[in-house]
Amino acid sequence: MSSNLNDTLVEKTVTYTLEMNGKFYLIENVPARINPETEEQFFSPSTVERLQQIIYDQQEPIRIVETPVYNFAA
Repeated sequence: MSSNLNDTLVEKTVTYTLEMNGKFYLIENVPARINPETEEQFFSPSTVERLQQIIYDQQEPIRIVETPVYNFAA
């Protein structure tokens, strides 16, 4: 008996992260469907469109987060 992947996905909100042109972007409260076994995230086409709009339009962020950076080959 095979199970449908959509039956196992759980609706949640996540923090989406993106690195672009040497800058990191965090977008909170993004609706996603999550595979509970693998934690893989799936986004609807309209959500992906909105994510791109937020980043490319350089909208005013709600806050700025300072992030430490480490070198793995230290």
